[in-house]
Amino acid sequence: MTTGQLKLISVVGARPQFVKLAPVSRALLGRTDVTHRVVHTGQHYDNNMSDTFFSQLEIDEPDLNLGVGSGSHAAQTASMLTALETYLDRERPGVVLTYGDTNSTLAATLAAAKIHLPVAHVEAGLRSFNRAMPEEINRLVADHCSDRLYAPTPAAMANLQLENLARRAMLSGDIMMDAVRHNIELARTRSRALEELGLEPGNFGLVTIHRPANTVEPVLRRLLAALERAAQQHFRLIFPVHPRTRAALEEIGYRPSGRLEPCEPLSYQDNLALIEAAAVVITDSGGIQKEAAFLGTPCLTARDETEWTETVDIGVNRLVGYGGEKLVVAMDELLSRGKQFDEVQLSQIERHYGSGDAARKIIADCVESFS
Repeated sequence: MTTGQLKLISVVGARPQFVKLAPVSRALLGRTDVTHRVVHTGQHYDNNMSDTFFSQLEIDEPDLNLGVGSGSHAAQTASMLTALETYLDRERPGVVLTYGDTNSTLAATLAAAKIHLPVAHVEAGLRSFNRAMPEEINRLVADHCSDRLYAPTPAAMANLQLENLARRAMLSGDIMMDAVRHNIELARTRSRALEELGLEPGNFGLVTIHRPANTVEPVLRRLLAALERAAQQHFRLIFPVHPRTRAALEEIGYRPSGRLEPCEPLSYQDNLALIEAAAVVITDSGGIQKEAAFLGTPCLTARDETEWTETVDIGVNRLVGYGGEKLVVAMDELLSRGKQFDEVQLSQIERHYGSGDAARKIIADCVESFS
């Protein structure tokens, strides 16, 4: 290794990646041994999904926004690859830091690896073992092409070991724990989402649905029907609508009825405030499954599998299938038990996901590995 200042470039493009970037940016404050630049691919381009996140999370504006927008997996990834290769080849950073499992992760990994730049992957080792999920393909490629792998949980480390990648890996803890612990304190004082939506803590549910498997007919219709039944039997279900889901709802001509209430996407801190105050979260998101667990709110996941198996094993998350086939019964059973997690479950969550210092560990390791 050579000595000197490490030039680090983070590549992000989607809302969950902005959340993971923020703790890294904070961990770099005051350090003189690292320069940090941020590239935003523009994968998420809706203002509520992108611009407001940078300001609320107190992340500096990106040094470059590729503005790729939407498109097929191939078209979107190809646009990113072309632009990223040009930029990274010109800048020649000491390491490219990628996050999660999106097309931005895939493109950044391939662009950097093919011009022989070191790559480090945050949130490595996750596996749903369902290759029909685009995210699963992105994870596999990112892990096998990266030089350094930051596993958020012991289970993720075990997956990397099974794939003969353990020599490149370290157990960092989950960077989303860093983000939640920092931002929930801000959300408790800043967010007015509960008041604006007329919600009482513990007397509503939060719904987020965006995966392709849940946003096609007839799966989406079945899921909406299950959500409407659950809302009718229990309480209001607030449904911030992802752009992909909004397009799908328009395509099937959906009109809200009853107490399932679609709304615009929420800011990150508003979303955290609602997760913490909700009686239940219903989602197909990977990140929100964890945020619910970290904030003590039970979760029903509208998928057949999850990469965050620990939440299911601990008993704070239940899989109810694509299309919500088991949703109504599961919600009845869940609400009959009450919301609060017990002390054993809370200690297990921290044992699996860490105590909120993942970003510091990742930056220290990057400096040691790539300077």
